[in-house]
Amino acid sequence: MKKIIALALALLMLLPLCACSEKKDETKTDEKAAVQGEKAESVDNTTVRLKALTGPTGMGLATLIHNQKAGSGNKANYEIDLVTSPDQITGPVIGNLCDIAAVPINLAAILYQKSGGKIQILCANTLGVLYMVENGNSIKSVSDLKGKTIYAPNPGSTPEYILRYVLKENGIDPDKDVKLEFLAGGDEVAAKLATTKGAIGMLPEPKKSAFLDKNTSFRVCLDMTEEWNKVAGSGNTLIQGVFIARKEFIEQHPQVIKNFLDDYNASQKNVNTSLTAGAKHVVEAKILPSEILAKKAIPGCNITFIEGKEMKAAVEKCLQVLFDADTKSVGGKLPSEDIYYAR
Repeated sequence: MKKIIALALALLMLLPLCACSEKKDETKTDEKAAVQGEKAESVDNTTVRLKALTGPTGMGLATLIHNQKAGSGNKANYEIDLVTSPDQITGPVIGNLCDIAAVPINLAAILYQKSGGKIQILCANTLGVLYMVENGNSIKSVSDLKGKTIYAPNPGSTPEYILRYVLKENGIDPDKDVKLEFLAGGDEVAAKLATTKGAIGMLPEPKKSAFLDKNTSFRVCLDMTEEWNKVAGSGNTLIQGVFIARKEFIEQHPQVIKNFLDDYNASQKNVNTSLTAGAKHVVEAKILPSEILAKKAIPGCNITFIEGKEMKAAVEKCLQVLFDADTKSVGGKLPSEDIYYAR
């Protein structure tokens, strides 16, 4: 009888310990569920409305576009629209119908002014894409352009201002020491070069590669990005394309913005380093018509990913040059510091 009573007492003493153990287990389970719930709530699956031009500024997106169609490989979700004119981006950005856009550097400044400062530059996506070509072998340096006629595209826009800046910084007066003949676009310059003996002209990539493929007597005599970098000073790399985003979208979806930057960086690396796959993706996105042309053009498009302080320093220099050439080219005045995004 005494043994039975002792056993009963022992069991009674164990009951609180079991209860405590069960409570601890329940607490741990509840805490784990709460953490998982918080993580689930923090996941932002917002679809990014993304626009880009069907040129070098959009080519770095080719693998991202491929991944989106395949349903895997990206951190964020995208609704992508490739357009042929900057005008097709301006309206949607101002009208809050586009969240992120790949645009020429001067358009970023213009949209900042037009929106009342409601956009930011996320990163640089394209360095310079301009090349001087000649039918001959007389141009070895910028100084050799003195006294020459130069055909160039898009008067009153970034190519003209870049050309004028490089000439001036090399001691050449663009209005007196050379004859600049500006034509409507790259196609018109290519046609003029093809029919003019000893012609010298400036072409953007990928039109440069397409032109050289058909006109084998021509060669690249000057890389305008290299020439800019020589005279602009350390850290002032020529930038021609950037990604912008609406500030409201950045503030509401900070993780989506970070995911996009990671996705784009991975995409541009693939396009640049895996040339066969990159060219295939560029053609899939209908940015260029053939993989052969894409393989030739991609290296000259200077697709890149630059963010933070390095991006800010380079973009500021480029915008200053454009502002000095024509205030209207950047929207009438230089943007404030808050145009630059930093993560």
